[in-house]
Amino acid sequence: MKSIWKKLAYGVVALGIAASWSVGVKAEEQLSIIAVTHGQASDPFWSIVKNGMMQAAKDSNVKVDYRAPETFDMVAMAQLIEAAVNQHPAGIIISNPDPDALGPAIEKAVAAGIPVISMNSGIAAQEKLGIKLHVGQDETPAGIKVGAKLKSLGLKHVLCVNQEVGNAALDQRCAGTEKGFEGGKVTVLPTTADPAEIEAKIQAALTADPSIDVVLGLSAPLVGERAVAVVEKMGVGDKVKVASYDLSANFLQAVADGKALFAVDQQPYLQGYLPVTFLALNARYGTIPAGNVPSGPSFVEKDTAASVIEKSSQGIR
Repeated sequence: MKSIWKKLAYGVVALGIAASWSVGVKAEEQLSIIAVTHGQASDPFWSIVKNGMMQAAKDSNVKVDYRAPETFDMVAMAQLIEAAVNQHPAGIIISNPDPDALGPAIEKAVAAGIPVISMNSGIAAQEKLGIKLHVGQDETPAGIKVGAKLKSLGLKHVLCVNQEVGNAALDQRCAGTEKGFEGGKVTVLPTTADPAEIEAKIQAALTADPSIDVVLGLSAPLVGERAVAVVEKMGVGDKVKVASYDLSANFLQAVADGKALFAVDQQPYLQGYLPVTFLALNARYGTIPAGNVPSGPSFVEKDTAASVIEKSSQGIR
């Protein structure tokens, strides 16, 4: 009889250990977060965003699945968001360049009880769509600051080169620049993201209109670097200045060398890192910031460009 009770006691202890181990595994189970953006991870800017997400995933012990359509395609992006909803992750991170097109898919996620954080673009639609918060740069005020800065430098005619017309964030940058560039002229030059087309169109615009005295890129690696190359090739660096949103090691070097005026930093690494961290904290502890988090703008000029180049080449700045 004693041996039977002894065996039962051992069994209870073993079951208790097993139960406690199983609860521990469940409590420490890795969360799943899905990110759907309009930018491919192969793009220099979006690779920095993804780097931030992956580092946050490591730091917060979560799994992040980064997804994007092959091109700037809002129908495909909406389908990716809907597919993410069907997987019921702990949270969804989205960029929102076209709230009208993406709104219904985002609202499905919210209706399903999945926390959504937007980043990079779409700040104006955050509250309307039920998105928890936005991490990024408010593009119209940023554009106003850029326009005011260019005006303060005595410039008269801005060529704002937009490689994704229809992307609300990029459209707002040019529109904001025009507001801040009070009394001056802003001409929007639409292009695709093809480097050869960008260079050809910038050169044609500068040739056709000698009054243009500054080329403003909306992406340093895609447009800013091309603009510097065109201005050098045409030999008009004394008359035409270059500035750009966002960073790249090559464009920062141009700023450091005096071949470009400044770069506008919206900190894409933070735009990737913070939403992952916030969603992980929300899933585990129910905590989340009470408002939007601005990641920019800040200006990187000649005196600070050299110190930022190394981090840019590492995919952090």
